[in-house]
Amino acid sequence: MAAYRVGIIGTGRPRNTEGSTGFGMSHRHAEGYERSADAEIVALADLVPENAEAFQAVHGGDRLYTDYHEMLAKENLDIVSICTWPHLHAPMVIAACEAGVKAIHCEKPMAPTYGEAVAMVEAADEHGVQLTFNHQRRFGAPFRKAKELLKSGAIGDLVRLEAHCGNMYDWGTHWFDMLFYYNDETPVEWVMAQVDPREGRDIYGVYVEGQGLSYYRYENGVYGLLFTGARSSLEAANRLVGTEGVIEVGVSPEVPLRMWGKGQSEWECVELEEGLHGGDYVARAVLDLIDALKSGRQPELSARRALQTTELIFATYESSRRRGRVDLPLDIEDSPLASMLAEETTGVYGELDTTSD
Repeated sequence: MAAYRVGIIGTGRPRNTEGSTGFGMSHRHAEGYERSADAEIVALADLVPENAEAFQAVHGGDRLYTDYHEMLAKENLDIVSICTWPHLHAPMVIAACEAGVKAIHCEKPMAPTYGEAVAMVEAADEHGVQLTFNHQRRFGAPFRKAKELLKSGAIGDLVRLEAHCGNMYDWGTHWFDMLFYYNDETPVEWVMAQVDPREGRDIYGVYVEGQGLSYYRYENGVYGLLFTGARSSLEAANRLVGTEGVIEVGVSPEVPLRMWGKGQSEWECVELEEGLHGGDYVARAVLDLIDALKSGRQPELSARRALQTTELIFATYESSRRRGRVDLPLDIEDSPLASMLAEETTGVYGELDTTSD
């Protein structure tokens, strides 16, 4: 008999199937639990019974619920995976904490507002729950090898970290988190940023900017820089700049990692068997949180690490709202971007469409 009883909230539909609205992350979570001898999926909750039934046919789960509160009350669960849209994360995480589970693994981004993100971490701390968020790329070969090369001194001392992606919130949460990973989770001192909502769009119920720039400083003197939007490009997903060289991650599908290090006269492509989007990364994250629960160590995807990333997202928006530098820790509870859009959806930007896709 498995040591941990697992329940999944939000089974959804598999990716690229009729009616699907996302990447089918619950199925990825399930693959991790299925690979562990210590975990067994026993219960599923989804508002649409057909979704849960389809999930059950592939991954198991003895009982199905349309009300996650009922599942939490009846199933005596040890671990809960939450695979729903961001606006549902906080109430679900807090309810699971209050139900007495041992661990919660929640999808990213954390929440639509900074206050909700903080509330989840506080609830987990209060109830002694191991809370993790699925920044699964920490388990990917290109990112781990990049950090290994950095720590080996291949590019000298780290000076600056750079990244580029579509937006600060949904995709930026991965890259902000990854830059923390490279820099050993060093806290950020301040943020200077600007975002433009034009050409933005709704992603999982949250409106994101069309273009943005976040410039910030870590406490160890390293600087961070994140560009967002289709009109800007870094020509790599991540860049690590050192005193004696550069490492680039995600240059292209054919070049997941390359380095121009000490003594080199040209780029060296590092051969890897995995790219930026390995499907196995989520399963590895689940296996890590189970091992952490067994051993009592901090999981790689701990809530505190996710919160520092989320703080950076909302500090970026807050800097745009203030039109100036924001010193951390952040002292707001809302989403500055959402608040600004609520106050003015026309003005200098013209008419903005902030409705859902």
